[in-house]
Amino acid sequence: MRLVALIFIAMTAGALADPIPPGQKQSGYEVMSPDSRAMQDNDRTNPAMLWVNEGERLWNLPSGPGMRSCAGCHGDAPKSMAGVAARFPAFDIITGRARDLTGQIQSCRTENQKLPAFQPESRPLLSLLAYVGLQSRGVAIKPPSDLRLDVFMRSGERLFSQRMGQLNLSCKSCHDDNWGKHLGASVIPQAHPTGYPIYRLEWQNLGSLQRRLRNCLTGIRAEPYPYGAQELIDLELYMMERARGMAIETPAVRP
Repeated sequence: MRLVALIFIAMTAGALADPIPPGQKQSGYEVMSPDSRAMQDNDRTNPAMLWVNEGERLWNLPSGPGMRSCAGCHGDAPKSMAGVAARFPAFDIITGRARDLTGQIQSCRTENQKLPAFQPESRPLLSLLAYVGLQSRGVAIKPPSDLRLDVFMRSGERLFSQRMGQLNLSCKSCHDDNWGKHLGASVIPQAHPTGYPIYRLEWQNLGSLQRRLRNCLTGIRAEPYPYGAQELIDLELYMMERARGMAIETPAVRP
């Protein structure tokens, strides 16, 4: 029976619905104003680079009882972290679940540096995320081909299609069925997670994908999942699969 189950998983893995043809996939960058694009394109004007610079400092900063730094274990980030952000979420053997890049950074901090975890959306955490993410800029998104992730991938797909909240809307309602149309003055994007953490002009701050997902849930008048919830990680996993082959833009700018 176990063999039959494994064969079934192997046959169904990668068979997720892809409602947007590859030739029509587009990043939110492509529907921004020329001024916003120019802001993202120039590292001297991209405000997210302030967080990247802080992240580089933290990467090399010895911390904790053993005075260990990220660089002490992983070495030169442009080499050791190249492509990493394009391969998360990944399967975590310890928890038996999908783990996002935020969870990996938090695990390194608590288990290796023996320090308390960063607070969600804190500047140090976002700075490290942005610095690590930058090392994958231009790399094609390629989620792991790991059968152990299948159950979490399909959970994310269900959540993406699930109507919820007082407005009875789903992620799919906007970003698959109505992308390219207008909601007020704004173009509805396809919601590909190519540039997180991103600097949103609306926030005047850097923010994670989980912050954006929670914003969307609040917008449809649904109860947002707490930071770090498995549902948010599953959603990210599916969204990364949905964006497979698209280039990482981190740190991106959005309206």
